[in-house]
Formats: sequence, C-alpha cells, structure tokens
Amino acid sequence: MASASPVEAPTSTGHKKLHPALRAFLPNEVVSPNVLRIIIAIQVGAFLLLWIRSPFEVLPRPDEVWNAFQELWWKKGLGPELINSFMTNVKALGISLVISLGLAYLTVFPFFRPLVTALSKGRFLGLVGISFAFAIVIGGGQTLKVSLMVFGMVVFFVTSMAAVVAEIPKEAFDHARTLRMNEWQVVWEVVILGTFDKALEVLRQNAAIGWMMLTMVEGNQRSLGGVGAMMLNEQKYLQLDSVFAIILCILVLGLFQDYILGLLRRLVCPYAHLTLERR
Repeated sequence: MASASPVEAPTSTGHKKLHPALRAFLPNEVVSPNVLRIIIAIQVGAFLLLWIRSPFEVLPRPDEVWNAFQELWWKKGLGPELINSFMTNVKALGISLVISLGLAYLTVFPFFRPLVTALSKGRFLGLVGISFAFAIVIGGGQTLKVSLMVFGMVVFFVTSMAAVVAEIPKEAFDHARTLRMNEWQVVWEVVILGTFDKALEVLRQNAAIGWMMLTMVEGNQRSLGGVGAMMLNEQKYLQLDSVFAIILCILVLGLFQDYILGLLRRLVCPYAHLTLERR
C-alpha cells in the first residue's frame, strides 16, 4: 500500500502573481525596499495633507511651525538647548544602563530577586510625586534632574532585563554545563553575553522613555535650561507654533538617536537578525 504523501506547509507562492504594492496588504508578506519607500512617502503625504486641511483652527499650520522654528533657532537659542537636553539624556541613559544591567544580572542569585522585583514596581510611581523627596535628599540643580531621569528609566529598564534573564531557556544553561563550564562561566556566557543583543534593544526603548520624561523634568528645573523649559515658556504665552516646532525637533533628535542605537545593535550583534523573517 502506497504511503500517503506528506502535506506541504502552506506558502505565499500563490500571492507572487499579485502586484508588489498589493502584497503590502497581505499578512506576513515581505515587500521590497522600493515598495516600502513608496508606502512611507504616501503615508507622510497623507499626514501632511491632513495636517494642512485640519478642521481644528487652533492647530498651527506647517508654514507657521517652520517660521517659529527659524525664530527659535536663530533668536532664542534652540540649538544649544537641544544639545543641553541631549547630553542630559545620554548621561542619564548611561547611568541607568550600568545600574539596570547590574541589578538584572544579579537576579541569578536568589538573594537579590525580591529586591529587583520590588524596584521594578517603582514604574507605577509618578515623577511629579517623588520629585519633592528627591529634592530633599539630593538637592537641586543638574544632579536632581539627572537623578529623576535615572530613576524613571531604571524601573523600566530593570523590569525588561530581569524578564529577559528569567526567560533564558533551561537548555542554554544545560548546554553550557555539558561544556564543563562552572557556574560563573555559565553566567558570563549564557546570561551576560547571551542576552547582550536584547540588552541593546531594551536600551533603545529606554532612550525613548528618557525623551518623554526629559521635558517634564526640565520643566521642574527651568533655571537649568533645556528644551523642556523652553517649551513650557512658549506654552505659557500660547505660542503653539513654537511648541509644535520644539516637539518636532525632539522627535527628529530622538529618531536619530534611535537609529544610531539600532545601527550599533546590528554591528555588534548581527546574529540577532539572522533568524528573523522580516529583516
């Protein structure tokens, strides 16, 4: 009796006859870079058209935002304030990286797991409420601003990295032990080096969180400058075109930082993208 032929896994070969642009509306399809550029151009154009034709008259138009940007840049020192905010973000991100990775890797010891779990619950605390306590303990100035940002990023960073460490499969530990590694070597190879690509990805996410907190923190310390203080000053006088210009500058600078961190991850950990369907 002839054996039944194996059932072939379904593929998307039947969709190859479709136009490349139409394949973008099919699930789990991979489009070419040129088609992706066209899609992005269409979406950006639609966004700008919606912005220009917005029925909300209170929203500034693109030309008004551009004029406000020029005034902020040439007359009010937007450039130096962006540099000030960027350096504050980078400094807080570096400190939070060291603290969070150290705490996440310490979860290999049962003694430190309750401490890290308790610290991760701090993500439910608002910076507005605890800023007064930080001011009493630390004082004011740049140290307070950086400390608030570090706390805000650490509670999210350590939560994500502790989960990454906890989700390392048992097979990875067993494989390292079969290679006659002691437990300290297992921690180095499996826990630290084995999760380094995920640590860089979590770093990207927390860099974005830092930009979201930065404007609020700088608003509490206006004497130190920064785009947050500038934004609140413009908002106080209802200069919405200037506020939008500052928001877009933060967006562009944040996207640039995110791109650099993503490029760093691809250069340092190229293996992280080899098994992905969409690369």
